[in-house]
Amino acid sequence: MAFERAWKGLLVIIALLLGGFLVVQAGIVSAPWAADQATVRVLDADGEPKATVEAEIADSATERYTGLSDHNSLESGEGMLFVHASEGEQTYVMREMDFDIDIIFVGADREITSIEHARAPESGEDGEDIQYTGQAKWVLEVPRGYATETGIEVGDRVVIDEE
Repeated sequence: MAFERAWKGLLVIIALLLGGFLVVQAGIVSAPWAADQATVRVLDADGEPKATVEAEIADSATERYTGLSDHNSLESGEGMLFVHASEGEQTYVMREMDFDIDIIFVGADREITSIEHARAPESGEDGEDIQYTGQAKWVLEVPRGYATETGIEVGDRVVIDEE
């Protein structure tokens, strides 16, 4: 009887651990050991630095959905880094955004694949309809004009140092 109860308890613990692992792997919640911040450096073809961004990391479905919509603005050199499980076509919307941004799509090889200059929705406009799509594993959002101002271009390399 005691052996049977211990065995059932062990099975419950295993099921809970497996369930938690799957929830983290699916990106529904962030792993408790995951970094909250990253320093993202953009390098030109010769490996020379063009820009450095101190970025918040959005690596769960909830964080990616909210994105920067709960921010009033970004300072130059600040941003948000969205992390996806694998490279693919990623679509970003301007849901509840109060300011314009540059959206920088970065492939699994850490090369910038495209840059979009996104505008915030106007009064009465649904930000869900303002969409930007690119091929990426990572997506970096920075203040609008930052990519142009720093010379960030498609083909530049990205180095991500998580903290």
